[in-house]
Amino acid sequence: MGNDVKIEESWKNVLRDFFDKKVWEDLTKFVRTEYQTKLIYPPAHDIFNAFDLTPFDHAKVIILGQDPYHGAGQAHGLCFSVQGGVTPPPSLKNIYKEIANDVNIHKDFADGNLEDWAKQGVFLLNAILSVRAGQPASHQKKGWEEFTDNVIRTLSDKREHLVFMLWGNYAKGKSDLIDHTKHLVLQAAHPSPFSAYNGFFDCKHFSKCNEYLESKGKIPIEW
Repeated sequence: MGNDVKIEESWKNVLRDFFDKKVWEDLTKFVRTEYQTKLIYPPAHDIFNAFDLTPFDHAKVIILGQDPYHGAGQAHGLCFSVQGGVTPPPSLKNIYKEIANDVNIHKDFADGNLEDWAKQGVFLLNAILSVRAGQPASHQKKGWEEFTDNVIRTLSDKREHLVFMLWGNYAKGKSDLIDHTKHLVLQAAHPSPFSAYNGFFDCKHFSKCNEYLESKGKIPIEW
């Protein structure tokens, strides 16, 4: 079964054992039926976009989201990112504001596509990789969480000196999957307008990330 998964080859190799499990078989059946019978985001060819743009050995920074955007034309397989031509949602605007405050890079508030980050090694992973239109969390507890927990654990186990950015309680709940002695784990409030002022703004994660990468001889991210 593992050989059938349309995912970037390096990820297929390190995740191969999971693709042979029953939870993956059941999830695949569910997701396939959903795409055939309902309007699902992101487009099917973008489900593994984060994996395809950031191969396993290229990942340097992991930003964890929860659920894909559930509005038309938004989600394209990268957490917090929206397709070109779509106005950045409030959480992404707040991320841009913190980048400006932290590293003095002023992002275009009309452009919410983060593919450039992904190509630099920022792995933009949602815990759940699909959603019904207009129904947030509709694909929760179908198997995606087991898959993405395995992805996080595999990155922690098989790589060294990665930066994990965990924003909000849901993402912080994944902290136990990560070996804190091998990696930098940065935690803050979620960038949502409801919580950004409670610890996301002024967290300085973007400069802390680059300082850590440089201290390990890695090229910093151009945010």
